[in-house]
Amino acid sequence: MSFRAKELVLPVLRYGLLWTLALVLSACQPNQDPETLNISGPFEFTSQDPSRTGYVYTRLQVAETLVEVAPDGHLLPGLAEYWSAEDGGLRWQFQLRSGVRFHDGQVLEAQTVVQALEIARTKPGILNTLPITQITAEEPLKLSIQLSRPHQPLPAVLAHFSAVILSPASYNAEGQVTWMQGTGPYRLIEFGPPHRLLVQRFEGYWGKVAQIPKVLYLTGHRAESRALQVMAGQTDIVYTLDPASLDLLKRRKDAQVHSELIPRTIQIKLNAGHPYLKDLKARQAISLALDRSGIATHVLRVPGTEANQLIPPMLKDWHLPALAPIAQDLKQAQALLQELGWQADEQGILHREGQRFQLKMITYADRPELLVIGTAIQAQLRALGIDMGLSVVNSSGIPSAHHDGSLELALIARNYGTVADPLSLLLLDFGAQGNGDWGGMNWNNTAFPQLLHELEAEQDATLYQRKAQQAAQMLVDELPAIPVLFYTQQTATAQRVKHFSFDPYERNYHLSDMRLATP
Repeated sequence: MSFRAKELVLPVLRYGLLWTLALVLSACQPNQDPETLNISGPFEFTSQDPSRTGYVYTRLQVAETLVEVAPDGHLLPGLAEYWSAEDGGLRWQFQLRSGVRFHDGQVLEAQTVVQALEIARTKPGILNTLPITQITAEEPLKLSIQLSRPHQPLPAVLAHFSAVILSPASYNAEGQVTWMQGTGPYRLIEFGPPHRLLVQRFEGYWGKVAQIPKVLYLTGHRAESRALQVMAGQTDIVYTLDPASLDLLKRRKDAQVHSELIPRTIQIKLNAGHPYLKDLKARQAISLALDRSGIATHVLRVPGTEANQLIPPMLKDWHLPALAPIAQDLKQAQALLQELGWQADEQGILHREGQRFQLKMITYADRPELLVIGTAIQAQLRALGIDMGLSVVNSSGIPSAHHDGSLELALIARNYGTVADPLSLLLLDFGAQGNGDWGGMNWNNTAFPQLLHELEAEQDATLYQRKAQQAAQMLVDELPAIPVLFYTQQTATAQRVKHFSFDPYERNYHLSDMRLATP
């Protein structure tokens, strides 16, 4: 069956199954608990360690950071009221809010912040890559951070979920979180890994107290199941819908679908040292073989999200607004591969020096659209003459395959907005001579990391943007990863959910701003 036929038939079959199940579930007793908001998402959690699953606890507003991020990417005061840089960006000072208490009653002071950040720095992640030499409590509500070299996006990094500030009582003697005591409008009362979290309104919150008393968070990998639950009234909010469920939900009057473009890019991470991929022409050929418009329109049903570069439009300093779209051009792609010595056999598969052009792509189920997109890419590369296998692994399998050298291709949805300024993430992805767990692999480039390090120290906003644009162009020119689509977050809410809003930086579910309508 051709890709176009599969594209038409498979969604119809899934749609019919979903519709049948929806009718069955509609007969189920809906959740009408006026005290509890029920939400569901795809990501499992196994601990309360912020470096591993801190994003769950910032989204549920259990834990907070020194700095917050506005929907347009601007930095806002969080637990720190304001901050400033001194000594050419080598020393930063943060003034804390007064009157903030942790969920265990402990008062927020500079020394507790120092302890939380020092523990966070010992864990894997973005904080332990920063050039921090010392964190000091200067006064009860004032701390300083000393750097060995300027790092302009430091405040943005301190908004990352791994930098949440927890009470000293949260940690054991080894610095492990035994029970999270944060400062947010909700406190953790039930921890049932990997699928269940229950949080309760914290009456002693320093800001606006939440309206909804409790929030139950349940995880599950199957997007269809999550969608059916909101149709049956058993779940109030479902995050990350699959395309087939999206169509069905849009036809219902008892649920609302919210579509938000976010700073995340669906892309092909690749091994640039692989014999078939190390030449730029091969990577260009694969990029030209992709029908991005067809995938966006017919597979995801979100036309206009075709990606022509890695950094999405929301991150304006790093996005090239005048860059032309990448149109599918099989003829040019074939010509590029012919220049590299590849010739098609009678089945249309490319061979060179007795070797078949065969690659393996892996992806993960946490983002349900990835497998559907991967299937489309598989068919499109087959039309070029590349035999690509496709398999699903845990998301942790991507960096594992990077480190053991087995990765060839991986379809990922890279979030460039976990830090409002993506420089720190790009240093992780491409800074180590072009290599990173979720970025480049065996991309031997010295100029790009050097440019990123220059940006660390750049204080002039105009020069910063100019250099960021230069870096973005280098990624376009050399394709250490291949952009496919800019990501659209699809969420469904039940009718009783009022004042729903979505954070495009995926840091906060804004639960404290919502309310539940009475039956």
